[in-house]
Amino acid sequence: MTRRTVRTLSVAAALAGVVVATVACSPSPTTDNAGAPTSPRVEAQADRLVYERLADPARTVVRHGGDVVAVLTDTARTVVLNGPRRSFSEPQATKATVNTSSWVRLLPQPWRAGAEQESWFTEWFAKARGDTSPDVLAVATEYLAGKPDQTDANGVRFSGDASFGPVKASGAGRQEQSDFYDYLGVPWQFPDGPDAQPERGRYGSVDCSGYVRLVYGYRLGMPLLGTNTAGPGIPRRAYAISEFGPGVPLVPHERRRATDYGRLQPGDLVFFEIEDDPDTLDHVGIYLGLDDGGHHRFISSRERINGPTLGDVGGTSLLDDGGFYSTAWRSARRL
Repeated sequence: MTRRTVRTLSVAAALAGVVVATVACSPSPTTDNAGAPTSPRVEAQADRLVYERLADPARTVVRHGGDVVAVLTDTARTVVLNGPRRSFSEPQATKATVNTSSWVRLLPQPWRAGAEQESWFTEWFAKARGDTSPDVLAVATEYLAGKPDQTDANGVRFSGDASFGPVKASGAGRQEQSDFYDYLGVPWQFPDGPDAQPERGRYGSVDCSGYVRLVYGYRLGMPLLGTNTAGPGIPRRAYAISEFGPGVPLVPHERRRATDYGRLQPGDLVFFEIEDDPDTLDHVGIYLGLDDGGHHRFISSRERINGPTLGDVGGTSLLDDGGFYSTAWRSARRL
């Protein structure tokens, strides 16, 4: 970040009425290389975390030495942390690569202003900043074509190449309605309904919303619902997740093409209208960020390629190129 950028951010923050709080990490005095004592105040200035409040959406941006460390959004559990740079690709489906330093993790509870002073957050944040275990983005890519299977201690396959669904009886296309428990092959007890039983013919399959529920719910621990109504968890269908899901709506569904790219951050859910009813959102994906071509790329489970993909088979996985999914993008939500 240049000095000009820092100055611009400072002016913009002042105009927006940004509230800034600081937390010193190490106030004890030290000695520099020449043997002269270093002022505790100088060291605290260098090591402190700065918490800035921003609006639309209401959020807290954490900075260290001027660099963004994390973004925490009010009422949402997803956090974007700055960490080691890595790449995500699917060579058999696209030449594009997503190179990112964003790591998307879940807070133990929804964020609210001032929570940086609470012990639950300080303990979680200290661990999360150095955590390199699979995050939302890494887990999402574990279901691409050719990815190896992983099983738990009970022999349940929880990761690996996923399909979209079984072939339709007509032989044309594949069936929807494969949820995360179909992929796993295990029954599931929902808090808002009876047990759900997996179908043998759907083993290893997830449709678009089932895929989101597999990643955010089963793998990362967000509560899941068995219905399409409001409640303490992620509903079943794409339209219901957009309307009733946890977190905060970022881009409202206004029944027209969305172009609010600047409101997105990696891990956000993006919703599309790709079938016959123009009023119903019927597809959902996970936003990955900018690819190496400078385009806004997402990942979702699709019929055409038979499973999760960030590639361009049957339509580019982009929000901003004027293609099939780009013109069908309608709304976004941060869980």
